[in-house]
Amino acid sequence: MSRVTYQELLDAGVHFGHLKRKWHPKMAPYIFMEKNDIHIIDLNKTQVKLDEAANAIKQIVKSGRKVLFVATKKQAKEIIETEAKRLNMPFVTERWLGGMLTNFATVRKSIKKMSNIDKMEQNGTMQTLSKKERLMIAREREKMGRVLGGIEDLTRLPAALFIIDIKNEHIAVKEAQKLNIPTIAMVDTNSDPTLVDFPIPANDDATKSIALISKVIMKAVEEGLQERKHDKEAEAAESAEPAQEVVAETTVVAEATDAGAETPEA
Repeated sequence: MSRVTYQELLDAGVHFGHLKRKWHPKMAPYIFMEKNDIHIIDLNKTQVKLDEAANAIKQIVKSGRKVLFVATKKQAKEIIETEAKRLNMPFVTERWLGGMLTNFATVRKSIKKMSNIDKMEQNGTMQTLSKKERLMIAREREKMGRVLGGIEDLTRLPAALFIIDIKNEHIAVKEAQKLNIPTIAMVDTNSDPTLVDFPIPANDDATKSIALISKVIMKAVEEGLQERKHDKEAEAAESAEPAQEVVAETTVVAEATDAGAETPEA
């Protein structure tokens, strides 16, 4: 059974593509028809591709790895940031910093610098500086926080990227390709679906469409997290059982030894 119904996709306007003249020929397999000079996306194919993408993300998250959510266009920023924060997943919603993946070590240094500024605030060191210095540092922290705040806890490269609009986020797509990081993305009729590993043919401009597709993907993330938690609990229970058996056996042996010691010699 599909994770989303045909009617839900229809109601959210997921089927509306771009003007015919703006299309990308490689999107042909996902286009149902043309109406009023606009390409209409085949929602049956969207359903299939969305299910594939959601299942892939679920398995990645279940394995304990992180998915980086990328959406800097205004229609998607708030939706992605809110959901990614809720599920404790890294995100980029302000600006993709060139080299965010390919130059990850340098990006981590900037994050460390941001963390050091926070420590200065907490331990009172900031108050020993002049007003001008404090203002300059505060401005720098704010600027870094806007760009890097969503990946502050990302200590290693993500296992995959979920992207809204690959034309808009072409640098992120290229960096992921270079590092062989799998990409899952909403792909509209004006984009090349072969650039990503799991393309989801969908309207990537309308807020309703972005919200619906993101909701399905985030639900898959949630399922992956829950299954990982369940597996860990099951493992912990299994490892506790043999320990309990050893304790029980030790107790029996100890009791038998005590009983033997108490028995007088004939």
